[in-house]
Amino acid sequence: MSLRPVKRLIKAKPTLEGAGVHLRRAFGFGNTSDFDPFLLLDDFRNDIPEDYLAGFPWHPHRGIETITYVLAGTVEHGDSMGNHGAIAAGDLQWMTAGRGIIHQEMPKGDVEGRMHGFQLWANLPSALKMTPPRYQEVKAAEIPEVTEDDGVRARIICGNFWGTRGPVDGIAADPVYLDVSVPPGRRKTLPVATRHHAFAYVFAGSGKFCNASGPLAVPTEGVKWADTSPPTEADNRSLVLFDSGDEVTVQAGEEGIRFLLVSGKPLEEPVAWYGPIVMNTQEQLQQAFEELREGTFLKES
Repeated sequence: MSLRPVKRLIKAKPTLEGAGVHLRRAFGFGNTSDFDPFLLLDDFRNDIPEDYLAGFPWHPHRGIETITYVLAGTVEHGDSMGNHGAIAAGDLQWMTAGRGIIHQEMPKGDVEGRMHGFQLWANLPSALKMTPPRYQEVKAAEIPEVTEDDGVRARIICGNFWGTRGPVDGIAADPVYLDVSVPPGRRKTLPVATRHHAFAYVFAGSGKFCNASGPLAVPTEGVKWADTSPPTEADNRSLVLFDSGDEVTVQAGEEGIRFLLVSGKPLEEPVAWYGPIVMNTQEQLQQAFEELREGTFLKES
């Protein structure tokens, strides 16, 4: 087995999106090749209603999938195909925009004013950029949770993990999307497909994602830090990008640690990206925006 070292540790940065929603962006809108097939991860946890209630009014998408996972509060959605509904705490919506959809997402806090969750964007391969749009909406009770003997828990949203398959299916990048909780002080090694790009996003507690298979000792004086690959501390709103290998190891801190563990098969295709539309060439991108202006963006089934 080969342990994946930590390639980069990033703190999510505050940004504004939609009609003025305050959120934190872990990655996105830049060179995202290290995260391929994923394009963006937003953390929209917020306890101040005036910072999120303006929401994300009607806007287009083409060429991507948006994955919304809610921890607290509710996101109401509607789209140009006539779909409408809401996802609440523990629910997930996996929207494949394909050839084009216009939709809105309007967050509503819970009784304590909390609106907590994440939105991940996944790229579509060129062969599926113009596929018909579709939704997979998964309620909390439909997401399997597996608990190991050592108390480590994983909600399996997508992919196969610990012998259990998540409810989301038919995704081109063969992703694995997990919500993992490790009890205080526990050290846990988790399998990750060798050919996948992988990252973790910490949203509760803290821990160390280990860089070496050896003990987690602090190097003694006189040993060069560069030669020892010390473990990396990661706390709330920390993004951990992993290098290649087939497993990751985490050492939970005093309060335990909870994180998203996401991996997917890289598409290794050119990316032409502007706002909510992601294609392979600038010509395709320009065509999409011309269609928006001309009213021909939405395609008939």
